Amino acid sequence: MNFKRISYYLGLFCFPISVLAFINILYSSYFDYFLSINSYIITLIISFLTGSSLLFIGKKSEKTISFIEQLVLIILVYVVISFFIALPFYLSNYQVTFLNSLFEAISGTTGTGFSIFKNIKYLDPTLILWRSSSQWIGGLYFLFFLIIIFSNKQFNFKMIYLTYSGDGRINSESNIKDILTKIFILYSILTLVIFLLLNISEIRMFNSLNLSMSLISTGGFIPTNSLNNIIQSNAQKLVFIFSLLISMLNFFLLLNIFEKKIIIREHKEDFYLIILSIIFVLLIYLNNYSGLNIIISVISSLGNSGLSLINSDNNLSLYFILLTLIGGSLISNTSGIKFTRIYVLLKTSSSEMIKLISPNSVINKNIFGSEKKITDDNIKVSFLIFISFFISLFFLSGILIVDNINFENAFKLSILTITNTTISGMYGIQDMDFASLLTTSKLSLIIFMIIGKIELISIFLIIKKIFFKD
Repeated sequence: MNFKRISYYLGLFCFPISVLAFINILYSSYFDYFLSINSYIITLIISFLTGSSLLFIGKKSEKTISFIEQLVLIILVYVVISFFIALPFYLSNYQVTFLNSLFEAISGTTGTGFSIFKNIKYLDPTLILWRSSSQWIGGLYFLFFLIIIFSNKQFNFKMIYLTYSGDGRINSESNIKDILTKIFILYSILTLVIFLLLNISEIRMFNSLNLSMSLISTGGFIPTNSLNNIIQSNAQKLVFIFSLLISMLNFFLLLNIFEKKIIIREHKEDFYLIILSIIFVLLIYLNNYSGLNIIISVISSLGNSGLSLINSDNNLSLYFILLTLIGGSLISNTSGIKFTRIYVLLKTSSSEMIKLISPNSVINKNIFGSEKKITDDNIKVSFLIFISFFISLFFLSGILIVDNINFENAFKLSILTITNTTISGMYGIQDMDFASLLTTSKLSLIIFMIIGKIELISIFLIIKKIFFKD
């Protein structure tokens, strides 16, 4: 494994943090928040110097890196970038330990939304903006990873090719730059659209800005203690639902919205996800629940955001928890097992049962009725992801139980961690004091927040490469 080659790309990922720090310096200066400005200056200097040093170390090395090295790069990006993002929390006047600061930062970059802060309304506005920015940059990086790295055909356990992932082929350095630029522009435009819609619906500009960064990244940070303080009117709820759908469905969907042939041929996964959302909403409506709040909770759970306007009873809390396992589109910031993988497993299981009953039957292996077929590798990967998810779940639950967290909360918190979904009243687990958890619990949550984004199978592949070389 060549760390010089990895360091070159790791250095490139450091510079956007410098840009975010610079923006916060300008914001602090303009609104006279001078108490926190030094922390952003320090972050800017450290991130820029680190990025420059790593770039210099890897500048003369071979730029082509293997898939396993790319996986190592992703993990290092989450750790190193989170270290920079943790600095303003640690250097603030709120007496936050470095571990708690790192916990907050990784919760942001992975879009999980767990927070060690109890009263958000008392935080410095620049720190609130910094929290939201961590989600935004983390969401952007994850889309980069999905489309550039996880699209590798040899190790395609994310199964990106089963849905629309852009029309560009990764075959040269300039081509990669074009794809990354396209992702950045589209991601920024979608953020701006959500921001404008929230603003038009009469949500305060500061709250609209922070919410737009949370929603586009399926994050869980909000600029107040409760979402009910921001989203109140039906118009605001409708905009919120639309924003949740944007982040849950295929990232490129709106880009192709006027391309009828592409929409019909390439976005069937999104169609099924919308139908599934409607079915899950109707199931709740049939049990005498109603209102836009229910729709928000269903889509928020499916999209692994966790933001909600309701406090659920115990029956619905389990229902919403199970929805987080499904996740959104393969090309989105959502986590979970993913609907397409569940579809593959269910279709394969039904096909095997049909074979037992009628051995001469012709089995349709097309996915979502498209021309793309389910392969044996798809089945193996889907099953492996399914098993590894529950291995992670039981392992993390066991660690949390040691921290005097009751079994129900430990189980729920583990699912939310692995699916990168924030805690919420609708899950029956709202008042979790993350700052008071044992060090082992915090470290475990940090590790599994990252695993939730990259999959446990990535860790297995890295371990195999290190200890069992070919």
